[in-house]
Amino acid sequence: MSELIVRKSGPLFGTVLIGGSKNAVLPILCACLLTQERCEIRQVPPFADVLALLGILRALGADVEYDEKKQMVHIQARRMKMGGGGEELAGRLRASFLVLGPILARKGRAQVPLPGGCPIGTRPVDLHLKGLTALGARIRVDHGMAKGRCRILRGTEVYLDLPSVGATENLLMAATLAQGVTVIENAAAEPEIVDLAAFLKKMGAKIQGAGTPKITITGVDSLHGARHSVMSDRVETGTFLAAVAITGGDVVLKNTPNDHLAAILAKLREAGAVIEEGVGSLHIKATGEILPFDVKTMPYPGFPTDLQAVFMALAAVAKGTSVITETLFENRFLQAAQLNRMGAGIKTDGRVAVVEGVRHLTGTAVTATDLRAGAALVVAALAAEGETQISHISHIDRGYDHLEEKLQGLGAEIFRQEEPAREAMAAAH
Repeated sequence: MSELIVRKSGPLFGTVLIGGSKNAVLPILCACLLTQERCEIRQVPPFADVLALLGILRALGADVEYDEKKQMVHIQARRMKMGGGGEELAGRLRASFLVLGPILARKGRAQVPLPGGCPIGTRPVDLHLKGLTALGARIRVDHGMAKGRCRILRGTEVYLDLPSVGATENLLMAATLAQGVTVIENAAAEPEIVDLAAFLKKMGAKIQGAGTPKITITGVDSLHGARHSVMSDRVETGTFLAAVAITGGDVVLKNTPNDHLAAILAKLREAGAVIEEGVGSLHIKATGEILPFDVKTMPYPGFPTDLQAVFMALAAVAKGTSVITETLFENRFLQAAQLNRMGAGIKTDGRVAVVEGVRHLTGTAVTATDLRAGAALVVAALAAEGETQISHISHIDRGYDHLEEKLQGLGAEIFRQEEPAREAMAAAH
């Protein structure tokens, strides 16, 4: 096991390159199962979740070649199994369940493990199953497996009780090969779904309305191979913006998805940062003095739940009281207890957190409880007095590509080290 050691850093300066989006690349990789032909996906960072999903695709019989240096993947699912293998990998990430729709559409039978992922709250797959059932599949859950079969998928109208991103993606992929027209009502409108639809259209799919609550898909007989470059990561962008703001830095971010950042940039400006938008770039100047702000997470185009934890870290040192409301997941304040260990003044009540800003945080030993909570601890540690040790950083590796190296390039004092010998010895006994 490794941990991150972070010492209080001065203002961050320089330029940082934003990579491909974790939330976009995973469904796009699953979509490659919809064709027998070769697909090329670019801007694919070596996140732990990406590597796990590529392992699942290999277990399903796909030929997978990943050039980590070029961040390029070639996938060809000429021979594909209906399931089997990859169960341990599937337990690591939520997106593993996104192979269900493509396998059913291609094979007419599928056997997929129920997914894993971060422990941030109840995230049932019932909307996925309800939608695929409406398309004509017969699905049962047995011993941790979703087992489905269909003679043919037929287009229909599907209403999602909630605008679930994962369910929208699974149905969107399955419907591309269904017979007739499928309409997804109350669909999620996240930019990552628009990116998935763009890739599917390059493969020959007929899709209208991606990015709106109503998506219409006209099924085709088959899809072909395609090339696609994954959109940039808006969550990584927000994380680096918060890191610059909390240290009072001056940084240019390159390859940023500016069209999708309105809610994030609005809160940073409210907190006192000065941000100039360029073409695919952002220039942030901050004084290190954070003004209080309120955040309420919402489906896109609202404030993203994936940045709630990072902005809680920012609010922890604001000059006043901030209120953060989490509307999407009931257990996404896990970082609050860890930030309080660092001296933050955070009180939570259900889905509301009241953050009383303190003059400074203090470094100590903390634990990354999930992916986004881990990122929040890194941001907080950059401004904390002394040294912070962050354990269980495998969570962070699930969604950030060489985070510490990018921060080092901006002047941060952060490095990765193996678990201390004393802890390893204690664990052995």
